[in-house]
Amino acid sequence: MIRYIAILFVVAVCALGPHSDHDRVVALPPDDGDPIISADRIRADVKYLSSDRLEGRGIGTAGEERTIDFIAGAFKKAGLKPVGERGTYFQSVPLVKVLTQATATLAATKGDETIRFTLEDEFAGQGRTQQPLEDFDAEAIFLGHGITAPEFGWNDYDGVDVTGKVVVVFTNEPPSDDPKFFGGKALTYYGRWTYRYDEATRRGAKAVLIIHTNETAGYPYGVVRKLEGAQIQRTPGAPALAFAGWLSRRAGDKLLSLAGLTVEEALQRADTRGFKAIPLGVRVKGHIPTTVRRIVTRNVIGMVEGSDPVLKSEAVMFTAHWDHLGVGKGGVGSDTIYNGALDNATGSAILLEMARLWSGQRSKPKRSAIFFSTAAEESGLLGAVYYAQNPVVPLGKTAIDLNFDVIHPLGVPESVVVSGAERTTAWPTVQAAAQKHKLTIEPDKRGHLGLFYRSDHFALARGGVPAFSVSLGEKIRGKPADFIPKAVEQFIARVYHTPADEFREDWDFSGFPVLMRFAHDIAVEAANADGLPTWNPGDEFRAARDKSWVK
Repeated sequence: MIRYIAILFVVAVCALGPHSDHDRVVALPPDDGDPIISADRIRADVKYLSSDRLEGRGIGTAGEERTIDFIAGAFKKAGLKPVGERGTYFQSVPLVKVLTQATATLAATKGDETIRFTLEDEFAGQGRTQQPLEDFDAEAIFLGHGITAPEFGWNDYDGVDVTGKVVVVFTNEPPSDDPKFFGGKALTYYGRWTYRYDEATRRGAKAVLIIHTNETAGYPYGVVRKLEGAQIQRTPGAPALAFAGWLSRRAGDKLLSLAGLTVEEALQRADTRGFKAIPLGVRVKGHIPTTVRRIVTRNVIGMVEGSDPVLKSEAVMFTAHWDHLGVGKGGVGSDTIYNGALDNATGSAILLEMARLWSGQRSKPKRSAIFFSTAAEESGLLGAVYYAQNPVVPLGKTAIDLNFDVIHPLGVPESVVVSGAERTTAWPTVQAAAQKHKLTIEPDKRGHLGLFYRSDHFALARGGVPAFSVSLGEKIRGKPADFIPKAVEQFIARVYHTPADEFREDWDFSGFPVLMRFAHDIAVEAANADGLPTWNPGDEFRAARDKSWVK
């Protein structure tokens, strides 16, 4: 493959320079005789999982087979009990793969003026009816952020019937510094693109077009321009959008110009309290031919049984998604493999090493531990969603989920981010573990992008499980204060969801064992505690937790 990628990563996340011997930590000493955590073994796993041999770890591909066989083999070698189907480590997840064909068209008409949008460059997305063809010609209406949030006194759908219409919206949510209004600066689930599609579907819309801006989405348009995606198999007769799509900012300006608006003006109106829907006086016509293919992807699940004869029926959980984007159109030179080294070979390698650590402990915790390598995270957390509906251990008996997703190998951390942990009764345990390992707990500086709702732990949280991701903070030993912010910014701008996300030999994995020991101690405490943690009173997931306990 073309190695222009290397230049990008030097700028993006790996401008580390040579490591001195005292900065290079190959393994972290064990606690009380437990196995050593090997940074070199983690490095080797990341390298293999992001190799061209695995073809970007796309679901429903030969790359998937090689990936899950490797993970299952590592679980077996570590001594984990297979708790999948028929005595295996695998849990089948039935999905539908949909591919919008190159002949798809989208146009907007007002009077005698028609604007045609270019597929991929100006619009992208998929139908959700899982039918081979959807044709529609419907009135378009601008719904701001497309949010109905009565607890915040906000309803973009107020007095509007969108049945059979094309809903045009922005993602994200009204800006706020007040924690009691849309969570302040941190994004709530109302800000996610998935919410727009779901809410419009509930209200009978024909299609949804989200106008993309880097600011509201948090990533470049190139991330959403894909034409292929996976979906959970649709229940016959259930409502579904003929098209769930995105418009580039340029296309958004073209569409809104027919109503005398610009993207900037429309976004300003959407952000204003008291916003009222704006009929655009435009008809949007779509012709969406689709290739529909039923597939079965697989979660990989192993267990280490607890030592207590009663409490071993309960469990702590560790998660990381194994999938990435497979092989597609090249984004850098002729490279077409989306290797997904950071996203998420890093988290997967941590999961494997954590399984080895937990299984090799001399003193087994009371509760069991589930090691859950999820499928189809990149398609909307679908593997985790399926597990939440079909758990190995009931969610009401699952103490906690610690998730690992996109862990930058940039050195030894002196701070961590555990957004969502403060919302649970496990918070004192998290704080104690951080203090033990001399780690500062930082607020998520990118909380306004809704990262909490963008990884697998969210699917478990919706089922009531206290769940959050464990990530590096911005303080790295021996690095300047702006080192991590610059690295992350460049990663999102140039590497995220592109073929440039490749393994580099000069990556520094010395911080991974530190992060793992921190997470390990949290899980051990939860596994040995008298009772199970829960969400704090009033939290959005508390009702689900209470309901899961009743079951």
